[in-house]
Amino acid sequence: MSFPVIHRVVTGHDADGKSIVAINGLLPTVVELNAIPGMIFHEVWETRGTPAQVDNGADPTTGALMHQPPKHGTRIRFVDMPPDAEYLADGTLQMKELFNEVNDPGGLTVKEDSPHAMMHRSEAVDYGLVIEGEMTLMLDDSEVLLKPYSVVIQRGTNHAWANRSGKPCRMLFIQIDGQYEPPIAAALARR
Repeated sequence: MSFPVIHRVVTGHDADGKSIVAINGLLPTVVELNAIPGMIFHEVWETRGTPAQVDNGADPTTGALMHQPPKHGTRIRFVDMPPDAEYLADGTLQMKELFNEVNDPGGLTVKEDSPHAMMHRSEAVDYGLVIEGEMTLMLDDSEVLLKPYSVVIQRGTNHAWANRSGKPCRMLFIQIDGQYEPPIAAALARR
């Protein structure tokens, strides 16, 4: 199953301050990950500070692929995920390769007793919306089946995305860099 290509429109301002279309077309950064064939990151946009710089700058998505949002910034991306059965056979080693590929080698949190080989954590708030297909959100001690238009507010928790449906799934993620509240940071340090 192939999903539609993503069309992006980015606005800006001309020299007189009038609104213009700065970019209108396909995403320049669409990457199928080597570690997991069929997992495709579609980079839409990112901001690199808070408050976000409102400018006419260059497209921020054309650099290296990064899993985490920029420090004090945001990222929006679509992710196409193949069924687990297509890639989980190689387990943890393959997941390490995946997280190295997206420049987040410390993000993988999988242990011997983890419920899924892709358990990971980001110090961020992520909004994850299922666009097409089904996905199971895996947490340390529970899971939730997500269907189209289910939305997850992921608040820096240890988690994985399990696609048990036998078909690809497309999700939209908006990531916001964050900082753990001291009691949560202390609890995580003890784990």
